[in-house]
Amino acid sequence: MKYILQRAREAGGNVYEKASKIIEEGMSRGSLRLEGFEGVVEVEGRRHVVKVIGGGAELDEGRSGKKLLRIRITAEVDGVRREYEITYGRYGRNAAVGFAAARADAPGGREADAERLSALIEALTGVKPKIRRIKDGTIVIECYGGHLEGFRRFAELADAIEKWLEEAGR
Repeated sequence: MKYILQRAREAGGNVYEKASKIIEEGMSRGSLRLEGFEGVVEVEGRRHVVKVIGGGAELDEGRSGKKLLRIRITAEVDGVRREYEITYGRYGRNAAVGFAAARADAPGGREADAERLSALIEALTGVKPKIRRIKDGTIVIECYGGHLEGFRRFAELADAIEKWLEEAGR
């Protein structure tokens, strides 16, 4: 890496900036652990305390044969322990989109579960997810490419995400 940076510095400012950015990104992948992660995040004006107990990711195949990535995270948000699942697929113009549904049987109901899940995602990725409320009462949390990049920083998720990106096409 030192040699690459030295050569990039000799080539000029823009080349050096790009090379150091690529190296920094590569070093950040898989550098954090989900287990034991703690954070505080504000969602809709309320502070939430997030403690991750564990998690992982696996590849799956949907009913249509589409390659899916399932990210499962067990976390305690504001003292409520639950396992959350976000399922990524390729949609539209091959965009990576992840969906998670808030559960009605969770403590406090769907609204509270959606807020806790949103807090968890934002704490882990640094990016606020989109919350969609459907007429039938269902609440869906949507994650995009920026969230996926944030999830890639965690060792338990990085390899499966990389494999899914390769198999599902970039």
